[in-house]
Amino acid sequence: MGRDIKEYLTPPILLVIFLLVVSSMIIFPVLNMVILGAILAYGVRPVARRIQSKLKYSSISILLAMVVILIPLILLIAYIVFELSGMLSGFLATNSATDINATLSSVSAYLPWSIDINSISSQINSSMHEIGRYLLNYLVKFAGSLMNITLDLFILVCSVFYFVRDGDKCLSFMRDFVPDDSKEFFDNTVQSVKDVLRSIFYGHFLTSVIIGIFAAIGYSLLGYPYGIFLGVITGILQLIPVFGPWPIYWALFFMDIMAGNYPRAVIVLLFGFFLSTIDMYIRPALSSHYADIHPLILLIGFLSGPLVYGIVGFIVGPLILGITYAVLDSYRKEYILGEG
Repeated sequence: MGRDIKEYLTPPILLVIFLLVVSSMIIFPVLNMVILGAILAYGVRPVARRIQSKLKYSSISILLAMVVILIPLILLIAYIVFELSGMLSGFLATNSATDINATLSSVSAYLPWSIDINSISSQINSSMHEIGRYLLNYLVKFAGSLMNITLDLFILVCSVFYFVRDGDKCLSFMRDFVPDDSKEFFDNTVQSVKDVLRSIFYGHFLTSVIIGIFAAIGYSLLGYPYGIFLGVITGILQLIPVFGPWPIYWALFFMDIMAGNYPRAVIVLLFGFFLSTIDMYIRPALSSHYADIHPLILLIGFLSGPLVYGIVGFIVGPLILGITYAVLDSYRKEYILGEG
């Protein structure tokens, strides 16, 4: 056994292992951006190929495809920031201490016990100041880490560009190291990864877009201010399985109850149940066309991914678990069950 290991661990192999370990240490701080770049490249590539069919230069086609995809994301973020700032300024302008006291007085009329309105009002004002101070400190820390964020974004953009342009070469390079009797397993694994990516892109992101559009139309028809903004937030929350649309429609329900608008409160609650129900039909219908992965696997990925990779983990977490399941299933079918 020792002799076999000696024969296998030749100087070239040891050198390769050493360089791989050192390279892993170098790339580890930005590994999440590289992985995210590879994931986004999969979504950018079809757009780049369509543009390239009309242009001769692949690099220009890739850059245009990235711009086409990034512009809606940038506009979405700008819209959210604009609406939030408008809502916050409006809230601060119209909700003074007198307004808070008047609101508390109207609420106390429905309570079976008496409350100290002045004490609660002062606590609310103090909490608002604390929240404002926390947001200010967060903005200061964010500005301080701007250099790191810029570096991460630069690596992300470069990763997307080069994975779109040279992704096939990368797979071919890796395939050359696979023994001949395992190349079929490697090809099946690559196809499984593509199926998982399609499942996540179409089954989850497209579901969120559909739910967000339904929510924006419904909230606007019901007469809520910022109906489109509420629909956008609903779509974003839909990406997180634990949340979904329920925090929005329950908040609107209680606001209507407090305002005495009972018919609209009932309607928005029924509409919210409708949004939650159609999610159970849309998501499996879209996901099942590409990869047959148990929902619990993706749920764990969505919840634990951010704990490991930060906000990027909402994408990387379910992707890694989904790919792991797909690879194990491919190995089981080919080597254990002999279906290959």
